[in-house]
Amino acid sequence: MKKSALQLARACYAPKLPEAIKAGVRCTEGAATESVADQKEIAELFPNTYGMPVLRFEKSDEVRQYPAINVGVILSGGQAPGGHNVISGLFDGLKAMNSESRLFGFLLGPAGLIDHKYKELTADIIDEYRNTGGFDIIGSGRTKLETKAQFDSGLEILRALDIKALVIIGGDDSNTNACVLAEYYKQINAGVQVIGCPKTIDGDLKNEMIETSFGFDTACKVYGEMIGNIQRDCNSAQKYWHFIKLMGRSASHIALECALQTQPNICLVSEEVEKKQMTLDDIVTYIANIVAARAAKGNNYGVALIPEGIIEFIPAMKNLISELNDFLAHHAAEFAMVPRNEQIKYIINHISPENAAIYASLPERVARQLTLDRDPHGNVQVSLIETEKLLGEMVGRKLAQMKEAGKFVGKFSTQYHFFGYEGRCATPSNFDADYCYSLGYTASLLIGEGKTGYMSSVRNTTRPASEWIAGGVPVTMMMNMERRHGEMKPVIQKALVELDGEPFKYFAAHRDSWAHETMYVYPGPIQYFGPTEVCDQPTVTLALEQRTQCKHGERLD
Repeated sequence: MKKSALQLARACYAPKLPEAIKAGVRCTEGAATESVADQKEIAELFPNTYGMPVLRFEKSDEVRQYPAINVGVILSGGQAPGGHNVISGLFDGLKAMNSESRLFGFLLGPAGLIDHKYKELTADIIDEYRNTGGFDIIGSGRTKLETKAQFDSGLEILRALDIKALVIIGGDDSNTNACVLAEYYKQINAGVQVIGCPKTIDGDLKNEMIETSFGFDTACKVYGEMIGNIQRDCNSAQKYWHFIKLMGRSASHIALECALQTQPNICLVSEEVEKKQMTLDDIVTYIANIVAARAAKGNNYGVALIPEGIIEFIPAMKNLISELNDFLAHHAAEFAMVPRNEQIKYIINHISPENAAIYASLPERVARQLTLDRDPHGNVQVSLIETEKLLGEMVGRKLAQMKEAGKFVGKFSTQYHFFGYEGRCATPSNFDADYCYSLGYTASLLIGEGKTGYMSSVRNTTRPASEWIAGGVPVTMMMNMERRHGEMKPVIQKALVELDGEPFKYFAAHRDSWAHETMYVYPGPIQYFGPTEVCDQPTVTLALEQRTQCKHGERLD
């Protein structure tokens, strides 16, 4: 197979590891933990894995002998840059503990475990995928591991292959399922450990112990490059407003990080919309006023960043979508039989009057998009809702009204973009290559310690990789109860943008200047070779959260 020059060069890259886990290690335990909320309910659901301590690996002079072990690995959910390096780190860590250990990959996600489809990952296979993007080494899938029948089917192949530990690489829902599986296998004394690794480009799987989910760094740098390119074009032609929708269904971390990197004229933050109880018209008016203010200076162009999930954060829309999710979860078959030209009327007649009125007021295109097939977790697929076009069109109508009132004197022409899949399988940045390799290697150490129900954790990530802190965090520590498919379920609590956090406060302090002036920053493509301050920098979000040196060079404290 022909390879590009970059592929060949990246194959030679040796990911950096925390100094503490390069040789002998010892595992230290912290205090007992509890879930972030709903402690009684979570403790009752996870009696065998609740309350375990946070773990930390430290350097040790002790030379330990580890028995050979067979381990399985699953890539679950959407792709994120660096997944191959998690597997590489896991493989190398297992071999470092005992060269006879073996690693098996289950194909196309959790379905591979259930359907007994797998392949052994040997050194020659692993070496082909080091430092590469994508999940194509074994593929991924969105099958949910949630039933006893699935767990038992998986256990059959685990026992047939003599697999004693399973690593699930995924986001919050996938790691929730991993924790449920760990609890079940512990309950029946199956003798199978289950370890999770934090993956999602959305950045919403994070907390005190998980500073960032892998793939977020690379994806934001890819989007940042494309936004910068559009801003350069925008500043050159000076005739379009570009509405750019970015991935982030449940949180606005990507949009905020990209704004911090590129300084666009507008960036909406879903969490702020919800906090301020903004209506759709409030958002449209906010954008229109900035467009008009720039037009008054002769600048009939600009860039607006929009999180894909913003529509769910508008309080009235959130209530509508929540009711639609519950209704369609229980009446999906009936709804499917309704003729297309009668579906909107059917919905209006079957939901509460308040939500029916809101639904009836939506453009037909958006109303239909809200009733499309749900994702595996029962949620509306917001990426299919053309929010960028909805806002652009509504801003255009608002500006027409303002022009009649003499409050807008310019022109308004639009271009629309959605950056999503473009960033999910990119060649991982040095940060993600190192971080993911460390996560995988740490997972192997957790297996070596006999742990289950833990997520691999690597912290102190704004420091050089040699100073990173490796360990494990109980998955139950991150859980709360949420409504899914009309029922209360234990899930990992999503991390939303904190409006009192340093990243948002920095953005809020500068956005008015970015709105009315043209202060674009052009990040350019990811750099893999060169000075460490160019190649190994973390996201601006991490730098601001930990108050270290910013990528643009100025002090943040």
